[in-house]
Amino acid sequence: MAAHHTTEAPLQHKAELAQQLLPPKKYAVYLLNDDFTTMDFVMHVLQYVFFMTEAQAFALMLVVHEQGKGLCGVYSWDIATTKQTQVMDLALQNEYPLQCTVEEATV
Repeated sequence: MAAHHTTEAPLQHKAELAQQLLPPKKYAVYLLNDDFTTMDFVMHVLQYVFFMTEAQAFALMLVVHEQGKGLCGVYSWDIATTKQTQVMDLALQNEYPLQCTVEEATV
């Protein structure tokens, strides 16, 4: 009599299975205010890197200026860090101290 073979994986604990099914984490990209970067340059960055309209860029630039920090978008890790690098490279090329951070998004 032949042995019965199965290709199914053994059952896993529900907690392990739930952990495997979690969606990938998202990351928030923020611009930080400083006393040297011009508002025009911040608007340029928001339009060039984050593809915002002029009105959107202006509104967010004011948030960064008045609140010290502004959310530019929420992305996967790769896209968030790429956008951060683009911002930092533009700032360096234009001799501005503009800072951009990536933080794990809440929600």
